[in-house]
Amino acid sequence: MAKPEAISEEFKGNIVKDAPPTVYYIPDFITEAEEEYLQQQVYKAPKPKWTQLSGRRLQNWGGLPHPKGMIAEKLPDWLLSYTEKISGLGAFAGKSANHVLVNEYKPEEGIMPHEDGPLYHPTVTTITLGSHALLDFYRPIDGAQTEVPQTEESRYMLSLLLQRRSLLILQDDMYKRYLHGISSVATDTLTEQVANLAVAGGRVGETLSRGTRVSLTIRHVPKVCRANLLLSRK
Repeated sequence: MAKPEAISEEFKGNIVKDAPPTVYYIPDFITEAEEEYLQQQVYKAPKPKWTQLSGRRLQNWGGLPHPKGMIAEKLPDWLLSYTEKISGLGAFAGKSANHVLVNEYKPEEGIMPHEDGPLYHPTVTTITLGSHALLDFYRPIDGAQTEVPQTEESRYMLSLLLQRRSLLILQDDMYKRYLHGISSVATDTLTEQVANLAVAGGRVGETLSRGTRVSLTIRHVPKVCRANLLLSRK
């Protein structure tokens, strides 16, 4: 049996050592021209492509993930070139990225701590456009611990600063075990708990004002035969 691909040697130096396994943070993964092009393509999408949620709106490309698998839909060319580039890094253990969520966050919008779950290959990759984000990580609630209230504050672990044009790759415990979220605030104050502070170009005590951020969340979803999936839903 062939050995699964690992992250390309070219990017091994981008591992975030001050975080649990495993985080890769690659600054300037795309150019300013590529960022502008991707933003243009996002906002050219027809209005029905957008879904409004509490705290953000999104576009779904590639198909609808389902516990039985996903009926894959062809990605548009403007996304395909980037899914292929990230797949070429070995991020998905030899598989190809086939699903993209485009999320738009305006200032004071965020997302509650959550995990991505088992519908996806256990790797998530994210390209950030337009503005930074501070991605916060939390330990899961311990069902055996009942004496002390388990608040978000008590379960908070660390944060990652995601600058414009960067690529983030999460695997292993950072994907499977810990929850991640984005606070609904207009500004972020950087602390020593930002694990990638130096490589992301921030400094402790710095305050960053948020603009409108667009994230491309790129993943691999197992595919199934359309007929089999339709039968499973009956």
